[in-house]
Amino acid sequence: MRRLLWPLGLAAVLSSPMVVAQPRPDPVPIPILDQVPAAGGPLTLESALAMAAAGNPALAAAAKEAEALQGGVVQARVLPNPDIAFAVEDTRRDSRTTSVELGIPIELGGKRSARILAAERAQTVAVAEFTRSRAELRAATVAAFFDLLIAQEGVALATGSAQVAARAADIAARRVAAGKGPPLEETRARVERANADLEVETAQARLQEARRALGSLWGEPDPRFGQAVGSLDVLPARAPVDALLRELEQAPELAAHRLEIERRDAVIGVERSKRYPDVRLTAGTQRNNELGRNQTLLGVSIPLPLFDRNQGNLYEATVRADQARDVHRAMQVRLAHELRQASAQLELARRSADTLRGAVLPGARDAYEAATRGFEAGKSGFLDVLDAQRTLFQARIRYLAVLADTYQAAIAIDRVLGR
Repeated sequence: MRRLLWPLGLAAVLSSPMVVAQPRPDPVPIPILDQVPAAGGPLTLESALAMAAAGNPALAAAAKEAEALQGGVVQARVLPNPDIAFAVEDTRRDSRTTSVELGIPIELGGKRSARILAAERAQTVAVAEFTRSRAELRAATVAAFFDLLIAQEGVALATGSAQVAARAADIAARRVAAGKGPPLEETRARVERANADLEVETAQARLQEARRALGSLWGEPDPRFGQAVGSLDVLPARAPVDALLRELEQAPELAAHRLEIERRDAVIGVERSKRYPDVRLTAGTQRNNELGRNQTLLGVSIPLPLFDRNQGNLYEATVRADQARDVHRAMQVRLAHELRQASAQLELARRSADTLRGAVLPGARDAYEAATRGFEAGKSGFLDVLDAQRTLFQARIRYLAVLADTYQAAIAIDRVLGR
């Protein structure tokens, strides 16, 4: 009877938690914000980046995916479980035959090594996707932060324009009251002032939308931070397009997809290894009560791959690997086009901003001040003041739009390159 129990004891040992326990994989680190800006306090770009990295749900999900696939690597390294079989022939005690067998599967064809490699490649792809998501989040945060700065500047410009319109309306009212101008001048001035007040309201609405867009990146639908602190005086500059294209191969999106190609090649190895059947070895003992003796049982089982040689799965894995290479080439072409386009937009926007800041804005300001002084002195008409005022407003609005284009083009370059 003792010889009958040894396979059961071996199976119990092999199934013990002490044997199969595996160390828990280390999670992918997520940045933690040490100091959250006080409610109503100023917000810097560094604080916005830290808050987005610590609180963005999509980034946390990407980290969990990488952590989960680390468990897949652990599982891929585990050996297949043995099995134990217990059988009784004949229920009569005197003629009963009792047997116990322990079966051990033996993987052939490099299945385990191929499985481990595929799991490691999948986990590496997940880590690369996490890196790509983090780079995209950084670019989105920088873009939203500068959109907020531009929206704040838009409110300031609209407020200044409203003050200019109010000044023109006061001048027109005084001239009409003094009998130096027709009442139509005052009416026109009030209309311009009302339009300027509407522009202030529109700019304030855009500011609130920009604040919500930035706060949503770290899951704060009702932003509590105060004014964004940053400078728009220095226009962003990037390297020439040829230098940018040389950096393109290191872009996170391309790097992640290169690893995806390696993962699909590893899957081909897994499917190819499945063409080879596994061997099952059995060992046990049998007690024949009728003969009054124990017998040793040894066996081997080999499936015959006559029909199923995993040919379909291998073909699919091969085609999908080729598909990944085609997608990678298409991605290279697309990102290179985006990089060239953003570089050209940046150069054009920088030239336009320099021209507006250096010549158009000062000229429009001087023309408006001259027209206002002439109108106060009675040397020019109110239409001249309105034309100069509209020119100044339009120049300011155009400069702000060009400034936004400049930062958007620079951020588009950084997003492609993962900076």
